[in-house]
Amino acid sequence: MRVEVDLLGQFRVSVDGRAASAATWRRTSSVTLVKLLALARRHRLHREQVMDALWPDLEPEAAAGNLRKAVHFTRRALGAHDIIALDGEIVALAPGAELAVDAALFEAEATAALQANDRAATERAARRYGGELLPEDRYAEWADEPRQRLRELYVRLLEAAGLWERLLAVDPADERAARALMQASLDAGNRGEVVRQFERLRESLRVDLGVGPQAATVAIYEKALALGGAQPTGIAERVRGLLAWGIIQLNSGDFGDAGRKGTEARTLAIAAELGREVGEASALIGLAAHMQGQWQELFQSEFVDWVRGAPSVASNVFDGHLCLAEFCLYRAGGHEQMARAARELLGIAEAAGSVPGRVLASLILGEAELFSGRLTAAEELLVNAAQLSAETGASFGEALALHRLGEIALARGQKWRAGRLLQKGLRLAGSTWLAPHLLIRFQALAVEAAATQSQAMEAIRQGDRRLAEKCTCQPCSMGFRVASSIALAEAGELDQASRRIDEAERLAGMWQGGPWVAAVWEARGVHRQARGESDQASALLREAAARYAEIGRPRDQERCLARAQAVEVRLAG
Repeated sequence: MRVEVDLLGQFRVSVDGRAASAATWRRTSSVTLVKLLALARRHRLHREQVMDALWPDLEPEAAAGNLRKAVHFTRRALGAHDIIALDGEIVALAPGAELAVDAALFEAEATAALQANDRAATERAARRYGGELLPEDRYAEWADEPRQRLRELYVRLLEAAGLWERLLAVDPADERAARALMQASLDAGNRGEVVRQFERLRESLRVDLGVGPQAATVAIYEKALALGGAQPTGIAERVRGLLAWGIIQLNSGDFGDAGRKGTEARTLAIAAELGREVGEASALIGLAAHMQGQWQELFQSEFVDWVRGAPSVASNVFDGHLCLAEFCLYRAGGHEQMARAARELLGIAEAAGSVPGRVLASLILGEAELFSGRLTAAEELLVNAAQLSAETGASFGEALALHRLGEIALARGQKWRAGRLLQKGLRLAGSTWLAPHLLIRFQALAVEAAATQSQAMEAIRQGDRRLAEKCTCQPCSMGFRVASSIALAEAGELDQASRRIDEAERLAGMWQGGPWVAAVWEARGVHRQARGESDQASALLREAAARYAEIGRPRDQERCLARAQAVEVRLAG
């Protein structure tokens, strides 16, 4: 009997050339059993290792019963009794068969090629890599170490073979690969290709505000610009170089120079009518001020200056500041402070007749009203912001307003309406330069608006793909991480939920308090409830409610209290 198991890029099992269809796997545990054994050294594990991986929360007797059932269903699914052997304390995969596991074959060939330092062999080995190990099990702890090990091995092969384009396909933000391609193009005198590679790298790195190419990479770019010839340096290229140097200075702690580079870049971008670059330069100026604790003052000053002095570019300037405004809304007590400023700014915008100013102030004020539990007032402000944005073609403002209106619909129990707003908002979000910040927010809304558990799981898979592609702002992913943790806990996927909660907790530390910290407590409470640990669940949910109360978020407080009370009623009954 010949058994082939594919783990790279997909999961598939073939016995004597016949592939098992998805319909044959009636139990998730039987699928996972085959995966575990296929990954194991010599494709065998002690039965306690299997039980710990698959049923960590069960008593040994119950876990042993589940193991026997998993073995039975695996044998039935694959039509072969000896596909799984239980020999005393050892569980083995196809011990008497000719077994081929693609991940093991890749690892052996890759290791040999690297040890031999043979470029041709490394290229051949790289072709064996069929993709990420078990992408559908991205949050399974038992798959973590082998997935990372195989991915790193693949990256080493690509580096050894100089396959830089393929390395960028794995990680578009791999700066060493991008720099190697840029240098090769520079050596060939191909100025345009250097510029193209640099822009591609910038696009990959800037999903998080304040991240950009390193100095050595920018230096190659500037050498290419200096080539001149038939392609003289344009203003857009000069602006992008200034922005790149500004981010380098920002990350080295030279905030003053970073701000000055941003100002110089913005002046050039405005003159050349480069709207996106105006926004990027404004974001750099804002980040430099934020790092010095001066963003709030700068924002208010810039708001007044641009609505009164240069209304034609105000929308682009405000796009650059809006991400920082969103970040500040989630600080401890931040939404109340921002609301006070937004009320004042709304009056200034109305007096100046500035539509972009009214959009920005209405957005911030509408969000603050939403967080404070005043849904009617929030809806009025956000509808107005969405309408004004649509009239002026401000896609980012309209998409953000639609996202918050979707949250209001969910708060009112109107999942159908949230779904409509979600679809419209997604189309808009994908068209803006701030898509890395917006799209993952809509995935959180998709999880919460799902009408069925299967729809929620599909929304989670879509969000996971965005995170895996590294095209998402990490702070903006908080809502998705919390929503997916809760949905998975309620679906009984406790291990996945637990790991996501840990990731969310790590990110929540960026705010040093505030609603995201409370949200992590809430997610842990739901997780404990799903595990049947009612006392701990109630305590965690009440702690989350108390933290929400401290920062003036009554709607979130009430939700957590209702969850806690429901747990306590069931416990008492």
